[in-house]
Amino acid sequence: MIAHSVTTLLAAAVAVTLAAPAMAQTGEAMPWVLSPDMGYGYTKDGKMFSYKMGTSNAKELFKGARKVPKDTLFFVGANGQLYMRSGPFLEHDGSFKFGSDR
Repeated sequence: MIAHSVTTLLAAAVAVTLAAPAMAQTGEAMPWVLSPDMGYGYTKDGKMFSYKMGTSNAKELFKGARKVPKDTLFFVGANGQLYMRSGPFLEHDGSFKFGSDR
């Protein structure tokens, strides 16, 4: 169950990350738009899916689930693998620490 919950969260990150090239063109950070009634999955095969969630088994969903720590960055590497990095990713002026215009 823990793996499923973490997978759900990571898939959401992948969905947003894949949209990053379009966001990078504007040079501005864009907020994530995640829906509380949707689950996002990243499968063992590296595929991403979104699922409409119900409420009948919500207690089971939260078993083993963990909150994502603040200052966590999700990204897809050049190898197509999803990664997460804890720790600051913004400079003191609010700019993205790992941006291409450094």
